[in-house]
Amino acid sequence: MSFLDRSIREIHEAYLRGETTPYELTLEAIARAKANQDNALETLDENGALTFAKTLMDPEPENLLWGIPYFAKDNLSTKGIETTASSNILAGYIPVFDATVIAKLKKRKAVLLGKTTLDELGMGGTGTTGRKGMTYNPYAPNHDRLIGGSSSGSAAVTAASIVPFALGSDTGDSIRKPASYAGLVGFKPTWGRISRYGLFPFAPSLDHVGFFTRNVDDAAILLQALAGRDEKDATSSDQEVKDYPVLQKLSPLGYKVAVIAEIVDSLTDPVMKEKFAASVAEMKQAGIQVDEVHLPHELLSSVYATYLVISSAEATSNNANLDGIKFGPYYEGKSYQEVMCKARTKGFSELTKRRFVIGSFALMAENQEKLFLRAQKNRARIVAAIESIFSQYDLIYGPAAPSVAPMVHPKTEMNTIAENHLAIGNFGGFPSLSLPLALEEGLPLGVNLTGRIFEEEKVLALASWLESYTGLAGLSALNAKEKQ
Repeated sequence: MSFLDRSIREIHEAYLRGETTPYELTLEAIARAKANQDNALETLDENGALTFAKTLMDPEPENLLWGIPYFAKDNLSTKGIETTASSNILAGYIPVFDATVIAKLKKRKAVLLGKTTLDELGMGGTGTTGRKGMTYNPYAPNHDRLIGGSSSGSAAVTAASIVPFALGSDTGDSIRKPASYAGLVGFKPTWGRISRYGLFPFAPSLDHVGFFTRNVDDAAILLQALAGRDEKDATSSDQEVKDYPVLQKLSPLGYKVAVIAEIVDSLTDPVMKEKFAASVAEMKQAGIQVDEVHLPHELLSSVYATYLVISSAEATSNNANLDGIKFGPYYEGKSYQEVMCKARTKGFSELTKRRFVIGSFALMAENQEKLFLRAQKNRARIVAAIESIFSQYDLIYGPAAPSVAPMVHPKTEMNTIAENHLAIGNFGGFPSLSLPLALEEGLPLGVNLTGRIFEEEKVLALASWLESYTGLAGLSALNAKEKQ
């Protein structure tokens, strides 16, 4: 087994024993990245990564991220490295500063290998709208399965064991859904827990920075490293950063867990229903209280429409500066309006342009009351309903996706309650984590845990317990047959 297939803690221990070096591991990760055929990379910074890795000579015993190679989603600003958010309109843009999460990892001496693909500007949940085309699921070597989006590339490089972790962002389910499809731990902490400075904004009231790992302990290590107040981000929290690697080992016995019946009832995959029910039974057998709760079907059915209106409206405003003059390719024109029209027509995908049209329409004075403000009021209703559950329960447990990763051209309708309910975690800013539950014919099935704001330690503790139950810690596309 390569060291790249192991956990952050195991790689760190190997460094301390002198069994490998950051330079050797970076070389191997770059070789794997070049050999990979999943179209997961926007930029491979081979020279920069190797140059930095060469400087890492003496392991730091207390720094678990020392020398660990990783990738970042291409909507996080990276000084000196092209950052396009997978959009043609930003082609050639090279930032002059690092996002705070990149700066923190640089300080910890983790090795950034490059940038990963995403749905253009973070819009879309399929991994198909980026400027380089579709990103494929490593669990399907014949490229007939989606990996989901928008953090598609970061999920793919982690699932393919190119790196032990990758950074992503989550606005509706953009980390947690791909994590489910790729057999990963995908975690977006509480809104404000991790600084968003340097993250290209999609919908700031919903955007979270998070990450993919292949086990819960690695997620706890990253959260402790990345969390904390950032004066560059006025929305970042000054809440205490806890010792998550220690707290995630605590027993979840005594927790009260809610399962929303209407979400589970919307499942149609019999294997998913069976495996989920078995996990609930196992929790109860272990002494964890798990109760079925109910929410109005109408409310849950409105989640996607609410998300679409709010996110599209915010995206329309946030991306107004992409006009073909400040960034990206310049198209000749006789006026500013003509230049901008050409740039935005040629620079954006069809899906992105549709989102801008929806957002502009919702923000028109004559439409705000019945569209944008109505969506905001419904968001408040949904959050109030979830907070009512949290007044009695510590966590909400449910499926992360209806089934395994869909085919590249799915034949079934994907706009269901089970498909879209994860956006609730963004509506309320709740910490939310997906992890693998089982394998169905070699493809991962995922579940999700959502907790009260700033109670990440409870999410991690129950996730760690579930990981012990499933035996799927360290799952990847390379070892799925062994884990089946």
